[in-house]
Amino acid sequence: MTYKLFEEVVLLKDIPEKKLQKGDVATIVEYHPVSKGEDGYSLEVFNALGDTIAVITVPVSAIEPLAENEIFSIRTLVVEGKD
Repeated sequence: MTYKLFEEVVLLKDIPEKKLQKGDVATIVEYHPVSKGEDGYSLEVFNALGDTIAVITVPVSAIEPLAENEIFSIRTLVVEGKD
């Protein structure tokens, strides 16, 4: 599947090094076509206030589009050294 720039997508897997979890929402900021292998995307992840908390690159198999029967929810981002 090909996504449009700035489209919101859902992560299908945890990204532990960035403290992101399956189900987190991210915004597509760049497309990375690959001639032999799986295409990828750079994603920007925002907190509830709209601040950038991570920029990651993932293969297309790690994301899916938002669906009309889904709703947003809030979770706390665990940051080392902070409560």
